[in-house]
Amino acid sequence: MFQYRQVLVRMRQGDSDRDIARARLMGRNKAARLRVLAATQGWLSPNTALPQEADIAAVVGQARRARSTISSVEPYRAQIERWLAQGVSGSAIHAALCREHGFRGSYSSVRRMVSAIAVALAPQATVRLDFAVGEAAQVDFGAGAFLIDPASRRRRRTWCFVMTLCWSRHQYVEFVWDQSVATWLGCHRRAFEWFAGVPARVIVDNPKCAITKACLHDPIVQRAYAECAEAYSFRIDACPPADPAKKGIVESGVKYVKGNFLPTRSFRDLADLNAQARRWVLEQAGERIHGTTREAPLARFALERPLLHALPERAPDLGCWQRVVVHRDCHVQYERVLYSVPYALIGKTLWLRASDTCVSVFHEHQLAATHVRSRVPGTRVTLTEHLPPNAQAFFAHDRSWCLRKAREVGPACAQLTEQLLSDRIVERLRAAQALLGLLRRYEPARLEAACARALYFACPFYGAVKRILKSGLDQAPLLLPISSEQPYAHTARFTRDAAALFGSDPTH
Repeated sequence: MFQYRQVLVRMRQGDSDRDIARARLMGRNKAARLRVLAATQGWLSPNTALPQEADIAAVVGQARRARSTISSVEPYRAQIERWLAQGVSGSAIHAALCREHGFRGSYSSVRRMVSAIAVALAPQATVRLDFAVGEAAQVDFGAGAFLIDPASRRRRRTWCFVMTLCWSRHQYVEFVWDQSVATWLGCHRRAFEWFAGVPARVIVDNPKCAITKACLHDPIVQRAYAECAEAYSFRIDACPPADPAKKGIVESGVKYVKGNFLPTRSFRDLADLNAQARRWVLEQAGERIHGTTREAPLARFALERPLLHALPERAPDLGCWQRVVVHRDCHVQYERVLYSVPYALIGKTLWLRASDTCVSVFHEHQLAATHVRSRVPGTRVTLTEHLPPNAQAFFAHDRSWCLRKAREVGPACAQLTEQLLSDRIVERLRAAQALLGLLRRYEPARLEAACARALYFACPFYGAVKRILKSGLDQAPLLLPISSEQPYAHTARFTRDAAALFGSDPTH
């Protein structure tokens, strides 16, 4: 649904259906239908907030993309090329394929293949693209210098991010360790702050951090990059696949950085590399006479800067989106850190959005969980309310809770619980929890009496207390009162007074 939201943003900015189709976001007919639907819902009014994805999904329905197919005539491409070189017509090629190769496809498929081959064989012409002031910037990555990575302590290649303004040729250069989505978004933020403005259009190649599916007419933009474009109010213009000439300005800029900046310098670390690159851009690259414009890029940038779009008053909270699956332990994983979600979502595929400070998880366009982001691999960030009820009870009823609850029941229960938890050989936390769980069936007074009877007979175990309560022995008087006399005085170790056992008549 975020593609629909991008179309609504453009409609509110005044773009026509043709403009939206030209931007390869949505076909003209589909855009026209969406415009009518948005008008009835009041989504096109600039005084109202944009609808959320859940609201759009409820009205529009889930968007479905058609599956890509391979032409049935593709296996015969080499043979068709040979026939075309001999001057064979398209209808004759179709008849020969049906007769000699058992082809069952239509003539239209053969005609499309013939047209594509003819275009490929035609002479290639190049037309220079001109851009208005502040209209566009081009972005690309290039291979950088080798440095020691402080994380792995190994020599590692860096990557050069270059954004060049198409009219002034002023550029932003930054060296990074990877080409991830987070790095891509961060470089854009710093580039716009470097220029103190935003161009109307950003021309990119088809890196995975920007375009998830490269296509001539309908490229699919990375969800996080689409949010970035919406926040900074610029349009993403993806080049056709395998056609880097469409962004030749930045291609030349990358070559200039690799040929004029990197070979003659040495660098201590990544920070030193970027510091030298910034000075080089301002002192050398920006002051040179550009080969195409015949002016200094910084001189032209002074004229272009006021015509760039203003930066947002508040820096947008850019985040990376990723599909995640909920594990059996009620957690999802992002960058080797586990974050909890409600246990009812186990086994489902969710969308995770990670910003610099927090991680949010969504299920069917609804927020399911939010956590503070952790940067320590192997960390488990868990909210107790996300766990099943039995697990919540287990973790809530820890040792301190058991002791506190037992003291509320009585001294005998507290003494028996302390003996269970102080066992040096066996961990008896579950026994203490089960002992206090008997309060769900019996009164505290009965549990206290049962604990006292178990202690009297030196049997401080959960099973003993449970049997005493089940048989009702907690309500019967003890056979002997607890004596404070010395146990070994005048009698054998386990001998008790017969009169106390049987009454005054010992022969009874």
